[in-house]
Amino acid sequence: MRKKILKILGVGFILLLVAALVAPSLLKGPLERLLRENINKNLNATVAWEDLDLSLVRSFPSASLRITNFSVINKAPFEGDTLASGNSLQLTMKITELFKKSEAIEVNTLTLDEAFVNIKINTENEANYDIAIQTASEPTEEEGSSEGFTFSLNKYQIKDSRINYLDESSKTFLRLTEVNHSGKGDLSASITELQTQTEAQVSFTSDNIEYIKNNPITLDADFELDLENQKYTFLENEARINELPLTFNGFVQSAANSTEIDITFNTPSSDFKNFLAVIPKVYVKELDGVSTTGNFTVDGMLKGTIDDTHIPKMDIKVSSDNASFKYPDLPKAVRNISINAHLKNETGITRDTYLTLGGITFKIDDEIFTASGTIRNLTENALINLALKGTLNLANIEKVLPIEMEQDLTGIFKADVTSNFDMQSIENEHYERIKSTGTASLTDFAYTDDAFRNEIRISSADVRFNPGNITLNEFKAQSGSTDMNATGTIQNLIPWIMAKQDLKGHFTVQSSRFNINDFMASEVEEGTQENGETKGQITEESIKIPDFLDATMDFTATKVIYDDIELDNASGTVSVRDETAHLRNMKSKVFGGDVVFSGNVSTLAETPTFAMNLDLQKIDIDASFKSLALLKYIAPIAQALDGDLNTTLVLNGSLDDNLVPDLSTLAGNALAQVLTAEINSESTPILSKLDEQLPFLNIGKLSLRDLSTALTFDNGHIEVQPFEFEVEDVTVTVNGSHGLDKSMNYNLSMDVPAHYLGNQVTSMLQKLSPEEASEMSLSLPVGITGTLTNPAVSLNTQGALQELTQKIIEKQKQELEDKGINILEDLLGGGNQTTTDTTTTTTGGTTTQQTTEVITDILGGLFGTKKKDSTDNGNNRL
Repeated sequence: MRKKILKILGVGFILLLVAALVAPSLLKGPLERLLRENINKNLNATVAWEDLDLSLVRSFPSASLRITNFSVINKAPFEGDTLASGNSLQLTMKITELFKKSEAIEVNTLTLDEAFVNIKINTENEANYDIAIQTASEPTEEEGSSEGFTFSLNKYQIKDSRINYLDESSKTFLRLTEVNHSGKGDLSASITELQTQTEAQVSFTSDNIEYIKNNPITLDADFELDLENQKYTFLENEARINELPLTFNGFVQSAANSTEIDITFNTPSSDFKNFLAVIPKVYVKELDGVSTTGNFTVDGMLKGTIDDTHIPKMDIKVSSDNASFKYPDLPKAVRNISINAHLKNETGITRDTYLTLGGITFKIDDEIFTASGTIRNLTENALINLALKGTLNLANIEKVLPIEMEQDLTGIFKADVTSNFDMQSIENEHYERIKSTGTASLTDFAYTDDAFRNEIRISSADVRFNPGNITLNEFKAQSGSTDMNATGTIQNLIPWIMAKQDLKGHFTVQSSRFNINDFMASEVEEGTQENGETKGQITEESIKIPDFLDATMDFTATKVIYDDIELDNASGTVSVRDETAHLRNMKSKVFGGDVVFSGNVSTLAETPTFAMNLDLQKIDIDASFKSLALLKYIAPIAQALDGDLNTTLVLNGSLDDNLVPDLSTLAGNALAQVLTAEINSESTPILSKLDEQLPFLNIGKLSLRDLSTALTFDNGHIEVQPFEFEVEDVTVTVNGSHGLDKSMNYNLSMDVPAHYLGNQVTSMLQKLSPEEASEMSLSLPVGITGTLTNPAVSLNTQGALQELTQKIIEKQKQELEDKGINILEDLLGGGNQTTTDTTTTTTGGTTTQQTTEVITDILGGLFGTKKKDSTDNGNNRL
């Protein structure tokens, strides 16, 4: 009998185990369809998941429902936005809940892992979490009691998650990261107690100003939940912001269209170390071993209604009196610290919130610094009244706080300034409404930045605040070999300091030496590793025009160094805006002559650009062509000249990282005039090759005085318009083009005395009189191709000889005609003329002219008596 009972129990257990294993696969499909249909039917959003897993074994005797890789995507008006997503959502419930026909399901535990919740409220005050579809009629109380999910939670968890909250109308952004939150309580009861633990990193930004960045917060709090009346009361609790402890008392109660709040909070202790705990750890590190005196307290109250027009009344005080602190490993202490800040609203109307800084004072050594003021109308057009007074040695910052600064600061800052303004005046640039008075100065300040190659040292800067503007009385600075002295006016120093606007002003800048190379940016890049250490390599970045400037500078400099070019006595006006410098009336001495230029340089785009008009007068050819790649490119043959040059250039194109023109991008035109020039044919292959191919051409006698030419260029190609010059008695006409790749295609037409061709023309010139032979010239075409360094010269002598032949034929014809007329004149005059034959020989053949026949034809034509031919019947007579 016992064996039979054991057998029955064993079979029953096996059947139960099989059922536990098989049932989830049978129930998964219907349950998943039920969830998808009901969720997407009742929500104005698309809910999806990758997999739904139902298990009766994992959480036995409860059932476990796990949804992985889920998402909730908004529909209009937040089309495509992610409201929520996560790695997994796991629910556990009684197995019997799976077999309920109603939709009311009791859930025991909930775990949310690696989730992202993205809450957004747009400018029309619409919330993306308001996704429930409204039905035509509200359900009755009885109907409502049996619908939806009923949570009977023993425990819930949120692990490693993120929460974003953005209110576009108020420009408020709250971000919580590394969120770990858990709670225990029976949420099915109408009144219950919930125990929670929370850890997160919090960041807060308002109106584009970041007030908190990745500050750690913790909250261990017990709440009494009155779910029927939606009232939530703080019980035992403690919160920490960084290391600042706070305790809360009071409640929050939700109603249909509003929320009632009545909360007080304070610091459980008054140790001044609590104040240091508010400062992010990245600046103050650990507080162990820090000695403090004095107190620090936070007391706050929030009470009232929150709805569309009201906020709670508030009274929050932060205070400290005669406090001090000193880090054990640092040499100096901060003493006489007093803080009196008060945030208050007595009406519940948002615009009536105001902040009072009754006085913030501290002392380092014997230097005291104080700040005070008020900010009213915080949420609309904030009205700000501030006062700063005292002295601060910037080098002491690292001596009192363990701040890991990117650079060491030095300098003495002094201020005695009061300022009164409203934010609309700043945003609308009504600077005349900014009422500021007083002075501020900075001396012996040193600053390094990746944007500059060298340290910037400001020996003195002094400003005076006046209503409407600020006067820069003095500014003396040096960086590398560059020195600067400046005075002027600043329109918007306060808006610039508040990171609201670019710095605007008009300045007069003087420099004895301004080296643009000193402002080349540099950065360290990781290189090879040696002995486990990474070796850095210094690489240069492009020079950048400061993006925070919107200013005009009248500039004079005794010497300006640009790359390896030196300009003397430079002056002009530079206007900077949007990373673009506009140059006007720029003048300087350079290469022994004068330069006047205007244009612009921009580093706004990834590739810098420029547009420039230059007028160079009486510049030394040799010096300028050795220093300027631009001139070598435009007129390479001019490198062989030694003299003076005038040229005007209209250019535009791209710049390289050193703000040097990229020749392949140049477009524009140029006019050049050589004033005086001696030539060295050996210094350029082109002239050497011409000297070799044309021995009669005495390059040393080349005259380029007052030579003028015009050029056009585009995309690395130079087109030279025809121009002429002379080499003794040879006139040369040149036109053609060359490229950035040093290729050439030039045509020279030389008007050459014929006898320069020697034996090739001797026999032809013998047909002329010595005087005529010496005066005879021909056009000799010469082509120059190849490259600037390896030119090819071709002579078209055949064409020149054909031209010479034709000239001689024409010359002889003219002489024969002239002789015929002379003979006729002799006959009519009674003289005698012998009959001779004249023969002319050319390379093209022999032509024989019978002078007698010519005369007879002429006379016959005059008197009607021509030689009778075979058709003459004697009737053709006078």
